[in-house]
Amino acid sequence: MSDFLETMAVSSRARAAAAHPVAARPARRPALLTDAFGIIAEIKNRSPAEGPLAGADADRVARARCYADAGAVAISVLTEPERFDGHLDHLAEVVDAVPGTPVLRKDFLVDPVQIREAHALGASGVLLITAMLDDRELATMLDCAWQHDLFVLLEAFSEADIQRAAGLLDETVHRAKAERGELLFGVNSRNLRTLEVDATRLERYAPLLPDGIRVAESGLKTAADARQVAAAGYRLALVGTALMRSADPGALIRGMAGAA
Repeated sequence: MSDFLETMAVSSRARAAAAHPVAARPARRPALLTDAFGIIAEIKNRSPAEGPLAGADADRVARARCYADAGAVAISVLTEPERFDGHLDHLAEVVDAVPGTPVLRKDFLVDPVQIREAHALGASGVLLITAMLDDRELATMLDCAWQHDLFVLLEAFSEADIQRAAGLLDETVHRAKAERGELLFGVNSRNLRTLEVDATRLERYAPLLPDGIRVAESGLKTAADARQVAAAGYRLALVGTALMRSADPGALIRGMAGAA
């Protein structure tokens, strides 16, 4: 790891080391439905690559309900505080706002305590970045997620990441989770080491992904983009910045899902 991703790993480990137990809150924890192409709609205050996306007075509750009403299959919430202006409280707010919609904790997770935090606050799933975790760490994080009945979006942005993800299916428990749509395989078109977007990565890497639910991440802005990744074999698209900047995010969600 180097540059941005390494910085995020160091910061995340410090947060995990200083974490206090989070009291469990009652939550419905709805399952992720993947029967048709769908949008995982993201809430984030800032993008390190593109700057502020929401003001200090941003109404996450209203936005989450807008996303859910528009048919988002899940809502992703950035909880990283230093570069994305996120917070665990944001996750709790969204979980409470949309009890019928799965909520994903998106962060640079490196320690099982962070998965337990997500579970305690009512999240249905977590995102893990393959490149941040060695084989032992990844196994530990996946085991913790399974113990807490959370789905996992496993993110890749290199062929090496994809090969490691494919290797997980040699283990019965991970294969079963993938077959049930609880282990998802994502490709991020943004390289988290450099923050540069490679617009061709989603299509180039799609044939390399293991069997299961495939998720296209980053750089998707229009209905045409959604149609393109659906044609490449992706079942879900995680959309953040475009929705945060849209004057009508509900219409964008419906348009992207309908086009695909």
